[in-house]
Parts: sequence; structure tokens; C-alpha cells
Amino acid sequence: MIKWPHVMRPLATLALCGVVVTSLQGCVEMLVGTAVMSSLAVSDRRTIGAQTEDKTIVVRGESRIPGVVGNAGHVNISSFNRKVLLTGEVRDAAMKAAVEREVNAIDGVQSVDSELGIMPVTSFKSRSSDTLITGEVKASFVDAKDLYANSFKVVTERGTVYLMGRVTQREGRMAGEIASGVGGVMKVVKVFEYIGDDELKQLHGSPDKQSDKTATN
Repeated sequence: MIKWPHVMRPLATLALCGVVVTSLQGCVEMLVGTAVMSSLAVSDRRTIGAQTEDKTIVVRGESRIPGVVGNAGHVNISSFNRKVLLTGEVRDAAMKAAVEREVNAIDGVQSVDSELGIMPVTSFKSRSSDTLITGEVKASFVDAKDLYANSFKVVTERGTVYLMGRVTQREGRMAGEIASGVGGVMKVVKVFEYIGDDELKQLHGSPDKQSDKTATN
């Protein structure tokens, strides 16, 4: 099982705090370091090709979306195994549909799960709180026993935590319960790609006892 050593949690926490100061959706790789991120990439349950394509999808989405929403919206795009999650706020239903069409048109995107709210753009304070919640959820996953923390992608928007990843049913339940217990979390939404125990054993090379879109209040 590949888990971050307990001693690395202060480093991870420091890096995540740096993200709040420098960029609410900043690149954690630049803060944690190449060696650590390379280790995470190797242990990721996606193929290297999927990981690369996910990064490309996000970059392309981030370059296109501002042209659609301008100052009238705030949209975050996350991609895991070519499945895209859209979160944030847009002015109206027409803008929401336009963003979804734009992202669907990106090469490599297999599906788009839109959680965009039709409402005013959130404040810096609200987004900062979301970023801190994301950091706390990730840290809680690192501390959890029998849970591969880097198998999950965590996104927080207006107090709602979205969990992405390729996980077993048991891992998904554990992650949902852990995230729900973090302070400030209003709701947990699972956007998982579920895998079987046999596939998990193949991915990690050893037996594992771990073993939709649903909301946990």
C-alpha cells in the first residue's frame, strides 16, 4: 500500500496553505515537489496516458471557459479519467448550457457532470474556506487506515465536497464518511468510477480488504 508517511503531513499542510495564498485552485505539484508528485503519478490508478489527458482537458477548459462566462461567472473544471466535473456559479441557464457545450467539445472528454449553480459569484472568503476544507479532507484521507489517499480527487464548492476517483464500493463509503466528518462540510457528493476488488488487487499487486452519484448530508 502506498501512503504518505505521517511525517510528511506538515509538508502537505504547508503546501495546501500556500495554495490559499497564491491561488485558490493552484497547482499543488509546484509546492510539494517533483519527487513526491512523481511517486503519486506512479501509484495513481489511472494510466499515465489518462493522467496526461486529464491535465490537457483541464488546461483547454480553463482557456475556453473565460470566453464564455467573462466576469458573470466563476467555473472550476476538474477531470479524472477523462470524466469532467464542473463546479462554480453562472449567471443563467443559457450560460450554464454554453459552458457545458464548450467542455463537451474538448477532445478526450468522455462525460461531463455539471454541478454549476445559477447564482451570484461567490466571494474570495467563501472560496478560501472551500480550499481549506479540501486540504482538511485530503489530510484526513492520508491519516485514514487502509485507504489509498492519492486515489481520490477532492473538489469543494460552497461547502459541498465532491469526491472523484477509481475506487471500490468500500473505499467510496469510507471516503464519504470521513469527508462528512470534516468541519465546515455541508454535503458530500460522490462522483466515483467504481472498480471491483479483483481489479484493485491487480493495480496494487496485493490483496486488499478495501473495497452513482449520491449525496451524503
